[in-house]
Amino acid sequence: MFDRRLLQYFDWGLLALASIIGGIGLLTLYSAVTAETPDPQKIIFYKQLIWFSTALVAMTVSFSINYKLLDRWGQVLYIGCVLLLIWVLFFGKYVGGSRRWLILGPVSVQPSELAKIAVMIVLARYYSKDANTRGHTLRELFRPAVLTLIPFVLIVRQPDLGTAGLLLLIAGSITLFVKIEKRSLIYLIISCAAVVPLVWFFLKEYQKRRILVFLDPDLDPLGAGYHIIQSKIAIGSGMISGKGFLQGTQNALSFLPEEHTDFIFSVLAEEWGFIGSVVLVLLFLLQIFWGLNIAQGCREPFGTILAVGITSMFFWQVIINIGMTMGLMPVVGVPLPLVSYGGSSVLTTAIGIGLLMNVSMRRFMLE
Repeated sequence: MFDRRLLQYFDWGLLALASIIGGIGLLTLYSAVTAETPDPQKIIFYKQLIWFSTALVAMTVSFSINYKLLDRWGQVLYIGCVLLLIWVLFFGKYVGGSRRWLILGPVSVQPSELAKIAVMIVLARYYSKDANTRGHTLRELFRPAVLTLIPFVLIVRQPDLGTAGLLLLIAGSITLFVKIEKRSLIYLIISCAAVVPLVWFFLKEYQKRRILVFLDPDLDPLGAGYHIIQSKIAIGSGMISGKGFLQGTQNALSFLPEEHTDFIFSVLAEEWGFIGSVVLVLLFLLQIFWGLNIAQGCREPFGTILAVGITSMFFWQVIINIGMTMGLMPVVGVPLPLVSYGGSSVLTTAIGIGLLMNVSMRRFMLE
């Protein structure tokens, strides 16, 4: 039977915040696909509306079912996501040199997006049952490392370095939150510093090219550096107040590539300027602090760690995507939450917001 007390604790503020960001995203996407472009491009906007409707259902399910059930079924969800990642390597849709999508009838799904939620759940489950005040040792970190590296390796094999890197950042954020024993932390930092340079030798040529172009976009201005250069031009041309809705020239004249996905922030910055960009960033910051406040208010470790993981996912996606469009980070396929086009990304974000609402609503259960 439905507990009426949940309505009293329903997080209307978080819902309103997500709705505002989503509304800005839809307006920006509409501009990105319709400004001086052929009518067939509008199908992208209509698809996103369908995905938002589906995401609303997913979010409703996420906050309706007690999140503590995830503690019990987390391993099953994790195994399911790993199997999907294996499946996509063999039978996934091959697009742009990678296999990232599973075709399910009329839609395509990206299992790597769902894997982020699965990893958060199993890490929250592990750390909540192995909590200590002295900090975790390297031996205690072995199991969560394996749980993270299995989907990480499978995602790298697609290849999708953006999502794989994001997965490591989320897992790292969760692990730092639950605390690492000081000596073990020093060993980890030294080990990472020694291993990172060796990664260069395992990168493919186009990945190396992206890093070199990030350091010097003029190295290949008409090739790998084109995205960054055009994005910075779009952002800079918006100046203080922007050129106005549907008035962005970089987008309208097709100078800006991937304007509806990875570089949608550039479209917003050109049309709404510095003021509009700051407003969106402040909304994201508010959402992040809102999530941390939910984590702080939770009375049991599983919910706290889960909320921290979801909030860190939002944080890193915003940092990476906006940093990428401004030339502060290499170009990787990390979408801007609720703004970039993409069904799997919207679904994952909606599930994350629903789980935050879930933790927020059920805090009273332990009071």
